[in-house]
Amino acid sequence: MLDDIMQDAQTRMGKSIDALRHELSRLRTGRASAALVEGIKVSYYGSDMPLTQVAGVAVTDGRSLTITPWEKNMVGPVEKAILASDIGITPNTAGQVIRLNMPPLTEERRRELAKHVAAEGENSKIAIRNIRRDALQTVKDLLKEKEITEDDERRAEDEVQKLTDRFVKQVDDVVKTKEEELMAI
Repeated sequence: MLDDIMQDAQTRMGKSIDALRHELSRLRTGRASAALVEGIKVSYYGSDMPLTQVAGVAVTDGRSLTITPWEKNMVGPVEKAILASDIGITPNTAGQVIRLNMPPLTEERRRELAKHVAAEGENSKIAIRNIRRDALQTVKDLLKEKEITEDDERRAEDEVQKLTDRFVKQVDDVVKTKEEELMAI
């Protein structure tokens, strides 16, 4: 029973780390990444579709992306969707190919992004602490129902805390790596 609680907490904390990594992969760090345009929605025959489903996205070099719509008439809507998104890059269109050139980040923008990364890391830590709280509450409920002993409760609390500490350290490592990547010129 306690093993199930620990396994559930570990799974949920792992998902928090994955969500943080996914969120941070969408940040523009001066290097081109297909994840940068992942969240962009394009109007495709009346419905909003992810950009990656209406066009091919390729990283041509370290500082540019090439987007090739699969249909000729989709160049305009793709361009419009990129302009409307919050990535802050103006697309260059040449025929059917749309290029996104990543300008180098200014020092001020790097600091803003570093603050954003730290805030995302803090949000992940909060999520992990909430998972810890839920697990500890479940353990306390089991103690109330007399399904476990007080020794089991203490042992479970220690295990949950160790698990929490491990995942918080992982969050710190992910945030530190991303901040170093941002500050590298």
